[in-house]
Amino acid sequence: MVDVLEPAPTNHQILVNVNVAGLTYLDALIATGKYQVKFPAPFVLGGEFVGRVESVGDKVAGFAKGDLVVGQTIVGALAEKVVASADQLIPLPAEFDLPIAATMLQSYATALYALTRRVSVREGDTVLVLGAGGGVGLACIDVAIASGARVIAVASSERKRSLATAMGATATIDPNLENVKLRVREYSKTGADIVVDPVGGSVAEPALRALGSGGRYLVIGFASGTIPSIPINLVLLNNREMLGVDLGSLTMNDPGLVKAINIEVVSGVQGQKYRPTAPELVGLAQVGPVLRGLVDRGLSGKFAVDIRGERVRPETQQTQLHIPPE
Repeated sequence: MVDVLEPAPTNHQILVNVNVAGLTYLDALIATGKYQVKFPAPFVLGGEFVGRVESVGDKVAGFAKGDLVVGQTIVGALAEKVVASADQLIPLPAEFDLPIAATMLQSYATALYALTRRVSVREGDTVLVLGAGGGVGLACIDVAIASGARVIAVASSERKRSLATAMGATATIDPNLENVKLRVREYSKTGADIVVDPVGGSVAEPALRALGSGGRYLVIGFASGTIPSIPINLVLLNNREMLGVDLGSLTMNDPGLVKAINIEVVSGVQGQKYRPTAPELVGLAQVGPVLRGLVDRGLSGKFAVDIRGERVRPETQQTQLHIPPE
């Protein structure tokens, strides 16, 4: 941890005093230089946060000092103050749970974009979610169930499968011990309608084979670290589709749509349509161990960083992660 110059907003920018920042697998990718966009070091990590407006640029309208906001950037949030554009911020009601707010936009915006824009999940659909114990996987389970679908969750540990079950998954599969295609066919005789895949790796091909006629496969990421090589004839068979889901490029190409989706996330959580998993709350000193655990896929669930040590969730003790330092 170091002291840096305080950022200053210009034109359409806003300076936010950060209370809580999210900590995600995307942050780990950026930290290790494996994200598609590279940032010259040194830079401040952190892509999602909640805090209060400190000051606004001279071309900003609709925000004032003291407003509680939630924001999504790519970097900069793991600090006491961050600069964001007005389009990257959404006002929050005062009663909103700050750690949940700081960890919901990235995962739920991805889930909503995948399941309501790239495809339209319908009541009665069977949705197969890979990487179901991670932030994006849990959000996809929640969004699918809110749309009336039933979810089969694939996750590699008992802890992750328990999180998926708690979120509402009808059934779970251990990809290390079970045949994914056969198990899906047991749960749904006609196969899955949609596969959500933020993992890639060896489970991708059996998941694609588990799709029924007209099934749709959503490629979100490669948390396994391996981009799968799949026989493309599997897409031809049964008239299946494969669709990419990249919120990062959408942010650059259509920021208005991303902001609309983020507003849906806030209103959906506020109205209890969606039920984000409460994150484990850690301090800045634990950022490194958490990132290593996310890269190694040894950690499950979601994590938030209490930037100022203000016990933003008074009834909850700071989480003490038992991860050895480097």
